[in-house]
Amino acid sequence: MHKLLTEGEAAPHVGVAPKTLANWRGLGRGPKFIKAGKRIAYDPADIETWKAERRVGSTSERVAA
Repeated sequence: MHKLLTEGEAAPHVGVAPKTLANWRGLGRGPKFIKAGKRIAYDPADIETWKAERRVGSTSERVAA
C-alpha cells in the first residue's frame, strides 16, 4: 500500500496549484479523491490513471472532461 497524498502534495503531480484541485473537486473534475471527514487525500494511482486518460497524440483528439 502506498501513502495517500494531501492536496498540497498532489498538486505538483497534477501540474496545478492546490487551489485549482479544490476548485476542480467542486466542479467534479480532476483526479478522484478520498474524503474522510473534512480531510481530503489523493491516491497516487488515481492521479496516474487520471493523467493517462488525458494522454493524446494530436491536438485534434478529444480529452475526457
